Amino acid sequence: MIIVFKDKEHFKKEYINALDKNFRTTVKNATTAQLYASLAMLLNKNLDEDYNNTNLLIKEKGLKKAIYFSMEFLMGRLITNNLQNSGNYQIVKEAFNDFNIDINKIEDAEEDTGLGNGGLGRLAACFLDSAASLGLPLYGNSIRYTKGFFIQEFVNNQQIEKPDPWLDKGFYWEEKIEDEAIDIPFFGYVEDTVLKEPIWIKAVPYDVKIVGNENNVVTSLRLWSTEASELQEFKDEKYYQMVNKISDSLYPDDSTYEGKRIRLQQQYLLSASGIQAAIKEHLSLGRDIRELHKYYAFQINDTHPTLIIPELMRGLMDVFKLGYDEAWEITRNACSFTNHTIMQEALEKWDIKLFRELLPRIYEIIKEMDRRFVLELEKLNVHETDIYNMKLIGTNSLRMANICIYGTHSTNGVAALHTEILKNTTFNNFYKIYPERFNNKTNGITHRRWMMHINTELVDILDKWIGKDWRYDLSKIEELLKFKEDKKLKEEIIDMKMAKKIQLAKRIKELEGIELDPNSIFDIQVKRLHEYKRQLLNIMHIIYLYLRLKKDQEFRANFHPQSFIFGAKAAPSYHMAKSIIELINTVSKVINSDFEVNDLIKVVFVENYNVTYAEYIMTAADLSEQISTASKEASGTGNMKFMLNGALTIGTLDGANVEIAELAGPENEFIFGMTAKEVLDMYEKNNYKPREIYENDQRLIDIFEFIQTLNKNPHHFDNIKHSLLNSDYFFVLKDFDAYVKAQEIANNNYKDKDNWFEKVIVNIAKAGFFTSDRTIEQYNNDIWHLTKIK
Repeated sequence: MIIVFKDKEHFKKEYINALDKNFRTTVKNATTAQLYASLAMLLNKNLDEDYNNTNLLIKEKGLKKAIYFSMEFLMGRLITNNLQNSGNYQIVKEAFNDFNIDINKIEDAEEDTGLGNGGLGRLAACFLDSAASLGLPLYGNSIRYTKGFFIQEFVNNQQIEKPDPWLDKGFYWEEKIEDEAIDIPFFGYVEDTVLKEPIWIKAVPYDVKIVGNENNVVTSLRLWSTEASELQEFKDEKYYQMVNKISDSLYPDDSTYEGKRIRLQQQYLLSASGIQAAIKEHLSLGRDIRELHKYYAFQINDTHPTLIIPELMRGLMDVFKLGYDEAWEITRNACSFTNHTIMQEALEKWDIKLFRELLPRIYEIIKEMDRRFVLELEKLNVHETDIYNMKLIGTNSLRMANICIYGTHSTNGVAALHTEILKNTTFNNFYKIYPERFNNKTNGITHRRWMMHINTELVDILDKWIGKDWRYDLSKIEELLKFKEDKKLKEEIIDMKMAKKIQLAKRIKELEGIELDPNSIFDIQVKRLHEYKRQLLNIMHIIYLYLRLKKDQEFRANFHPQSFIFGAKAAPSYHMAKSIIELINTVSKVINSDFEVNDLIKVVFVENYNVTYAEYIMTAADLSEQISTASKEASGTGNMKFMLNGALTIGTLDGANVEIAELAGPENEFIFGMTAKEVLDMYEKNNYKPREIYENDQRLIDIFEFIQTLNKNPHHFDNIKHSLLNSDYFFVLKDFDAYVKAQEIANNNYKDKDNWFEKVIVNIAKAGFFTSDRTIEQYNNDIWHLTKIK
């Protein structure tokens, strides 16, 4: 490969010039922010040649491109990734050593990008990295949010949301492409398929380079920002407010009508801009519009970009005057859909009145799609109840998942169990008619970021024991299995894990003010705060442990110290989730200040959990908490990051946990609780009585009596108790006993270090399947059919 900087001295000369040009300063006098900014700008500029060559080659060879449409791309910091993948990290590190600069401090100066929140966005980021590293022409498409989700702070144990104006601090990896702006219409009315008197808003693209791993391939993530359109004649203050709000925030408050409208505007802007840009590029290369699907694959990541389907139909019919049937074939063949939601109640729907007012022509097209779909179902003698459930438009709402399945040639789940539930339960009526459209693509993670960049201690061990081929083909990490009983390897893995735990403990001490013992079991649950992910089950077990340690001397004498670490954000309007955060924080204060037992048990909820915090957390875990209600988690990817870095899973057979247990062996994990089938059967029978479980388990009674002592008002947390006793929809009480037993087994197992770290080695060795390189290869082989860039 071509290294951007020839050698250390070449880089030093370029860097000194960059500091002078950008800030009129020197290495000695520059601030950390200036040192970082000059490095980012210099590297980004020097990647231009590979970026331009990649795009030129795609055009000259007429290669098909895939566009990955996603409302979120949780990129994290780009500086380390771009230095590593471009092959320049070592040169820059050595140069900075000469300058007496710690490169880690320069990396820490970069803000996390505010372009995503949870697993959906992190998955999208991993996919871009993997595709570029495999030489596949996959390009991202999203929105350039001015503010991220929010900055989380805890005040009086409660979550407080503060704005995250991440762009204000400078984002040096983007380039504005003004001449490729696209005008997007909203509102208006339709007359003979023509949209009249719309409100125009301009979508302006910013491109962010995505660097392949040591292969000179550089693709991009396109982010759309909103500006006032020249096509809009009348512009008042209300208009400018609308323009600014569309790309202002990652998640507008959709508890209000205006918030819902902004969210729908975001989804249409994302979809229409990406589709129209692809069509413009296609035509500029002299291609026939009827062959669009031969040159572009449009991947819909969850239902948020659903509108690419009717938008593509609109363009083909209204602009290029193709007939409906011809436009439909092109659209369906170009589009594919990734589903992330099993729960029917969580499937995205849009109010008809709001949708029709904002997007009148798009609504007409969906209405025609729905009419034709119903005719198709009637010809197939589908029962009228199923027809109603499958319709694209229900009584009051548009059903986005139904539109996606009907309007694409492929629908994939993201874990083996998830896909089976989609086929047999959630979308069984669609599966019976279109079985060939359903397929599984188990999620993956990019091992370059989630091990090579963040766990050099483990990288050195792997290189020593099995060579370096695993870096380029993670399946080869399984060769480590041959040495699972080797005491020397176990000692090295133990040392690695201790080093990472010390690093995390130091960070937690600095940021949270809580001191953790690295010799304790680091038991970690980090993910979005949602009732189905059952952080509540975790804290209830911690309260049980605390109470038992206080009164049971024999148990206390045999208990290995355990540190429980949480990280999560709750959606601002999700009151139950915020109550659970408050409960965890309140309990942690009591336990951590109790000198009788705080040498045995500690609890910390890290504030403002993000990708950068995750890079410390994933490598330090001993126990990976994956305790969602079986059948509710589509896949999970945190479980894979923990596994790859040597944590054992304590979890239900949900999402990708099923495949983790199959690959590593259930004897090397701590599996508990109801299965997906048992959960679904329980819902169907509708005879679950959580109050009976509570009244017959003294441990649960004691837990809630303790909770009543946590606040001056003993009823402060009664909403949690009432939810469990009257519904317990996610079976927290049902699985409580099994979870307590699994935790006790795990704690006892940890005392036998030889056995524990043999399990750790097995988990690391079997984690090769969970690389996003494998996932992307499967997407390409089965769905996109792209040719690799060489």
